[in-house]
Amino acid sequence: MDKLDTMFRMQQKLNEDIIRRRGLEGISNEEWIQKQTLAMLSEMAELLDEVNFKWWKNPKPIDADAVREELVDILHFFLSMCLCAGMDAEDLYRRYLNKNEENFKRQEGTSEKPGYAMPHA
Repeated sequence: MDKLDTMFRMQQKLNEDIIRRRGLEGISNEEWIQKQTLAMLSEMAELLDEVNFKWWKNPKPIDADAVREELVDILHFFLSMCLCAGMDAEDLYRRYLNKNEENFKRQEGTSEKPGYAMPHA
């Protein structure tokens, strides 16, 4: 079992534990994804606070460990959304590879999707 599979398995167990302990049975996957998206946005706001995005304030030293912790919090909610959407580690990996290939094509101007043609020099 690889690391991504392990993370998916651990997240599934955590999700099940939270649902059981907090009596959250019966919430639809659609509503879970909405809730997890909001939670992820909250974690992203916490990440922004860690990296001095407020240009109107004096910057503070960046706590690299706190930044990493916020990224892991974001990953928890991302994995939960993947599970709610019926994705497993293999599906996520395959879709990532396909999208990464398409993103390179877009930057090279070879994508069939409109709007990515490279300007002529």
